[in-house]
Amino acid sequence: QVQLVESGGGMVQAGDSLRLSCQASERPYGTMGWFRRAPGKDREFVAAISWTGSMTAYADAVKGRFNITRINTANTGYLQMNSLKPEDTAVYYCALGSSITTGVFSLAGSSDEYDDWGLGIQVTVSS
Repeated sequence: QVQLVESGGGMVQAGDSLRLSCQASERPYGTMGWFRRAPGKDREFVAAISWTGSMTAYADAVKGRFNITRINTANTGYLQMNSLKPEDTAVYYCALGSSITTGVFSLAGSSDEYDDWGLGIQVTVSS
């Protein structure tokens, strides 16, 4: 089991930027994804990136504002969040799906496909 630790969260104002990091305990083979859970809501998909970085996917709510990247040699993934809105307030989770290959990357939006999860980090955006 791969241990994942998120960092970089915090409290910002609307329009600001944050970069979340996800540090894996070993080489994070597979697709890396970010999900979030807002107060009173279900967990939802945010973004995902394939092992080589050749494929990415974003939820419509963040498309054009968020950017997902990864550096496999550093066992680290990132989620750059720009133009933050109050509705982006949530606990953000990093996840790793070893079976989500590029051939089935369409599954990257489903939390059920991920094997390992971080504990989450709070992002709060004030208006």
